[in-house]
Amino acid sequence: MARSMWRGAISFGMVAIPVRMYLATEAHSAVSFRQLCPHCQQPIKQLRHCPQDEHVVPFNETLKGFEVGKNQFVIIDDSDLDKLPLKTTRTIDIVEFVERSEVPLGLYVKSAYYLEPEDVGAKPFALLSRALSETNKVAVAKIALRDREHLCLIQVEGNALLCNTLNWPDEIRSTEELKLPTNVKISDKEVQMATSLIENLSDSFKPERYTDDYKAAFEQIVEQKMKGQKVTVAAPTQDAPVMDLMAALKASVEATRQGKKPAATKPRAAQPRTRVAAKTSAVRPAARRRTA
Repeated sequence: MARSMWRGAISFGMVAIPVRMYLATEAHSAVSFRQLCPHCQQPIKQLRHCPQDEHVVPFNETLKGFEVGKNQFVIIDDSDLDKLPLKTTRTIDIVEFVERSEVPLGLYVKSAYYLEPEDVGAKPFALLSRALSETNKVAVAKIALRDREHLCLIQVEGNALLCNTLNWPDEIRSTEELKLPTNVKISDKEVQMATSLIENLSDSFKPERYTDDYKAAFEQIVEQKMKGQKVTVAAPTQDAPVMDLMAALKASVEATRQGKKPAATKPRAAQPRTRVAAKTSAVRPAARRRTA
């Protein structure tokens, strides 16, 4: 296990459970690029330039400044942050316990961390884990990490406790910006066919069956360029054809019954039935905010 990124305690009523925190995930397949000079094609360096004195400032000499007015800053160092009048800088403060099913994880979960007890906290750590398992509850808590306070969720994950940081409610965007379908007429037959397709494709979740193919595809491009070959271009994506919904569902259900992957259905001539765009991207998500 990597080096712990945080040490503190879980505040559980009058009980304090000393723990260490570790990242629960790591990236393996990400493709990264270096910025190169267009002339010599060698990596460039980004220098921290001070326009006031016209000189370069080494990274280890930079200061943290909080802007309180135009060109007015308060200098903050790590010792100041350690003195924050905030309980959660060294404590995971459990606020309440809720049913696991009550938390809309798809919207709220951000990052995942493992919690490991210090030697003196082994018994209360095990007690909290067992109590959460037997009640099927999760703990809602707060913790200060990386210059901000986070809402978080503590739940049992095997023999460990998992801490997921959560979005704050005011960080969740409304769906009012989306063009979502309303008052769409759907027949019972169409619903029956769609549910049959879902049932035929249903299985237990086994993430090890899935692979990230992006890096392998990227490495093929790199290998071709290293060999001086012309890079092959994937066929351009065509607009999704408008097709007969029932015909597409029937073909998909039949294919899954035979253990085959449903193939794209060819468009038919106009018929007086419900018509949709296959795998359409017409529903546009709300504009994303830029992140630092």
